Amino acid sequence: MTDRPTLLLLPGLLCDARLWRDQAEALADQARIVIADLTRDDRIGAMADRAIAEVEGPFAVAGLSMGGYVAFEILRRAPGRVTRAAFLDTSARPDTEEQTRRRRGLISLSRSGQFRGVTPRLLPQLIHPSRLDGPLAGEVMEMADRVGKDAFLRQQEAIMHRADSRPDLPGIGVPVLVGVGAEDALTPPELAAEIAAGIPGARLVHFPGAGHLPTMETPEAATAALAEWLLA
Repeated sequence: MTDRPTLLLLPGLLCDARLWRDQAEALADQARIVIADLTRDDRIGAMADRAIAEVEGPFAVAGLSMGGYVAFEILRRAPGRVTRAAFLDTSARPDTEEQTRRRRGLISLSRSGQFRGVTPRLLPQLIHPSRLDGPLAGEVMEMADRVGKDAFLRQQEAIMHRADSRPDLPGIGVPVLVGVGAEDALTPPELAAEIAAGIPGARLVHFPGAGHLPTMETPEAATAALAEWLLA
C-alpha cells in the first residue's frame, strides 16, 4: 500500500499521455499517477465517467484544455472524491457559435479524408510561435496522429456539447490551481483569470513563453506549479 495521493491527469484534444509525460515522471514520488484515456467517447460526461472508473478512493485531478472540461464534469459527478483540482489552459465557458462553426469545418475536413491536414491548421494555436519550426512541433503532430481521426471526431463532438461550468465555480471548495500559457492563443489568459476569480481561494499561474501546451512547452514550470498545488 502507498500513502501517496492519486493524481488523475486528463489530456486535451488530440493529446495522449505524452502531454503529461514530464509531469508524470517528476511527480511519481509525490503522487500515484493515472493518465486517463479520453479518446473513446463523444460526450464529456462519458469521458468523465470512464476517467472516474479508473481510480479508487479520493483523488486529485488536473486537466488541460478539453481535459479541463472533463475535470469540471468530474467535480459535478464525484465532488466528494475530488481532493483538489487543477485547470490548465481551459475555459469554463461553453462553445461560442463561431467556435462550433470552426469545429464543424475541421470535422468536415477530417471526414473528407484530410485528417492529416487538420493538425497543421491547429498547430499555430497550440504552441508558442517560436516553437513552430522546432522538434516540439513534430512531437505534437505525432501525438495527434496517434490519437487519430476517429477519436478526433468524437472529441470534437464532446467539446461542442459541453456544459457551461461558470455557475459551478463558486461551489468548488477544494484547493485549485489555474494555469495558463502566457501566450495561449486558443484559451487566452483572460479565460483562466475568469476561472480563478470565480473559485474561492484559487491560485492563478502564468507560464511565460508558453502557448496552449505548457506541460510540453515549459515542462519545468508546469511541474513546479503542480507540485506546489499537490502540497496545498
